Amino acid sequence: MVAGAREPRDSRSARRLNEPRRATVVVEEDVPIAVSSVPVAVVREEWRVVDRWWTERAVRRRYFEVVLQSGRNVVLFEDLDGGGWFTQRA
Repeated sequence: MVAGAREPRDSRSARRLNEPRRATVVVEEDVPIAVSSVPVAVVREEWRVVDRWWTERAVRRRYFEVVLQSGRNVVLFEDLDGGGWFTQRA
């Protein structure tokens, strides 16, 4: 049975779609070489995002699309203002 759209839902189980998740990334010469202890086989693409620069909460990120040795494709980014690495679905 599916809950009706007007029925209250448990907000603890709700998560924003495509919400970034913190990741453990090993970097060498400014390029990720491992994600969560899995070596990076190929860096497919790199790009930067600068958004909301006109607000108090600007976004500055450096993104990478990588293929891990396990064959998994991963999009990750470095938060250039707040620090840290995160994975995000493409």
